[in-house]
Amino acid sequence: MILERLFNRSPKPARRCYEAIVAAARRPAFYARWGVADTLDGRFDMIALHSYLVLDRLKGVEPRFRQELVDEFFRDMDYSLRELGVGDLSVGKKVRKMAEVFYGRVAAYDAALAGEADALAAALGRNVFPDEPGAAGAAPLAAYVRDQRRHLAAQDAKAIAGGQVSFREPTP
Repeated sequence: MILERLFNRSPKPARRCYEAIVAAARRPAFYARWGVADTLDGRFDMIALHSYLVLDRLKGVEPRFRQELVDEFFRDMDYSLRELGVGDLSVGKKVRKMAEVFYGRVAAYDAALAGEADALAAALGRNVFPDEPGAAGAAPLAAYVRDQRRHLAAQDAKAIAGGQVSFREPTP
């Protein structure tokens, strides 16, 4: 992966899309305004949420790209754990746990978006704000997710699969 980045001037579309996801997930508003924990877990949750939004947009189309994007996500998680000094023997277990958490989030957000209007804020409250069940940031984050879904729905699926995706800035 490192050699690919060094010698390949043009990253693969899944990598470009993932980089846009990470950039969107790192926007200060989530942490400063809405109270998402600026920790490894909080950042993981925001990357997982933005990854979910792209995967949700591409549901039913671009299955190969969707898998490449998930692979890129977990490659980055593996790399990040190693950078943090997690030993080789436990990286696999930790990534497996992250995958379980990620797919649990995907199922929760799918169910919440198909359910009652306040179900999404409740799901985000449980997942993004686990230590603060009634977190004030859950409602604006839910509004942001709904806005991003509309924004992503207006983007061409082929363009997204080509690595061109954009996210709106969070609004208060």
